[in-house]
Amino acid sequence: MFKSKKKIAVLTLATLSLLAVTAVGFAQRHQLIAAIARPEVKVQLSAAVERDSELIPLEKASAVKPGEVLDWTIVSENSGNAAAHDYKAVARIPRGTEFIAGSAKADGAKAVYSIDNGKSFSEKPTVEEKQTDGTVKRVAAPVAMYTDIRYEWSDPLAQGGKLSASYKLRVK
Repeated sequence: MFKSKKKIAVLTLATLSLLAVTAVGFAQRHQLIAAIARPEVKVQLSAAVERDSELIPLEKASAVKPGEVLDWTIVSENSGNAAAHDYKAVARIPRGTEFIAGSAKADGAKAVYSIDNGKSFSEKPTVEEKQTDGTVKRVAAPVAMYTDIRYEWSDPLAQGGKLSASYKLRVK
C-alpha cells in the first residue's frame, strides 16, 4: 500500500510539474508574440494650393498669397503586423492660416477641434462671452480660434490598412 501511495504522489508531482512547465512555456510564447506583433503607422502630409480653379502641389507653388486656400491631406498607412487600436491623427493649423468650417473630412472618423494648442478637443469648442447684464455665457468659438484638428476612428487601423483625412485652410 505504501508503494502505491508513493507512485500516486510521484505521478501527481510529475503531472503538476508538466502542467507548470507547459503554462510557463505558453506564457512566454504569448509574451513573445505580443512583443513582436505591433502596428507601425506611417503618416504622410501633403498640400495643394487652390489657384485659378486648379490644385497645385504646395511644393510647386512659388508662394502662397493671402486669401488662397490650402487643401491638406493626411494619409496614414499601417505597415506593421498588428492593428492600431484607438488610432487618431492630429493636424496643426499654423499661424497665418484659418480653418475653413465644414472642410474636415475622413471616412469613418469623427473630427474634433482644439482652441488651446491641442490640450483639449471638442466637436464644438466654446468660449466664455460676457453678456450685457454682466453674466458669462458659453458660446461657440469662432473657427478663427481653432489651432488643431484631431480625427478619431472608431475601428482599428488594420494591418496593411490605409486611412485618409483632409481639411482646408485659408491663408490670412
